[in-house]
Amino acid sequence: MDFDAFEDDLEVLELIEVEIPRQIYLRADHFHDLPDLQFFQRFRLTKETVLYLLAQIEHHLEFPNDRNAAVAPINQLLTTLRLFSTGGHLSSVADYMGMHLSTVSRIVKKVSEAIARLYPQIIKMPRTRMELRRTQNKFFEISRFPRVIGAIDGTHIKIESPGVEHAEVFRNRKDYFSINVQAMCNAEMKFINVVARWPGSTHDATIFNNSNIRRDFEQRIYPNCIILGDSGYPVRRYFLTPMLNPQTQGEQLYNEAHIRTRNVIERRFGVWKRRFPILAYGCRLKQDTVLAVIIACAVLHNIARERGEEDPPLPAEINQHELQQLIEAGNIPEVPAAINGRERRGAGHEFRRSYITNFFNRQH
Repeated sequence: MDFDAFEDDLEVLELIEVEIPRQIYLRADHFHDLPDLQFFQRFRLTKETVLYLLAQIEHHLEFPNDRNAAVAPINQLLTTLRLFSTGGHLSSVADYMGMHLSTVSRIVKKVSEAIARLYPQIIKMPRTRMELRRTQNKFFEISRFPRVIGAIDGTHIKIESPGVEHAEVFRNRKDYFSINVQAMCNAEMKFINVVARWPGSTHDATIFNNSNIRRDFEQRIYPNCIILGDSGYPVRRYFLTPMLNPQTQGEQLYNEAHIRTRNVIERRFGVWKRRFPILAYGCRLKQDTVLAVIIACAVLHNIARERGEEDPPLPAEINQHELQQLIEAGNIPEVPAAINGRERRGAGHEFRRSYITNFFNRQH
């Protein structure tokens, strides 16, 4: 008789009789244990703002009881913020927070969706006459460009291949898979509109043409207001782009003022991705969760700006030079809306000419 095999069988029977012991994770209390600066560095928001945010979404995160070592809402929120502040590896977040990988995956989806639900209250266009006038005045202070209420552009958020039949539509012109995110911000670098659902191969102009923002401007909901964008967009009476071949002094002044004023959205993308590095490194999550993460990060950015938070220092594991390269890789300039080097003609082009005559030729 093989006594070794017999002893092994006895051990198996003993395990079956007493059940396999559960794995217990020890969770650190990061909120109370970390000094304020380290907390800010690792979770990208101050403790005060985290508590403010928790009050807005806690009802979506609470469990009906404490059975099975349920994760408290504050720890769910910190787990998600920790993922946003890293290169997007769930395993490293699980180790840091003392949780199982599958638990972290469920928490990130749940919390991201809860934060994204705050979009209507946090990310919104100016509506009243007073709000519109204030927004226009703030833009005018940058470079004396009148009537502007928003600067718009697209940025690419890297994702893994969706692995479906039409996966290649997510491959952008820099040959990686991405979501092309359209965002518009005001002069205070707060998002006022974000669209995050289009695959990376989609042209910026296509996203705008199918957006609610275009519909609202076409219906004159924002009268006497202007959007600024780059040359990848077509010119309209409410949407101005740079002149491709400025000839007169007025046109040169227009271009200079346009570039300086529109630069607010390009700087905003850089600040946004430095606060939440996952947007630069890429989201290794399911596509629906990725879209929720993007919107959630936009909401969090606005909350931070509204509460006057400074830009947090980068975590120790993030290389600043590498992060900057990834940020720049996400800014993919679109092909200018021109044919054979000549700009498209039409009502929008003529409106831009008259706009330059009215506002920029007068300056000299």
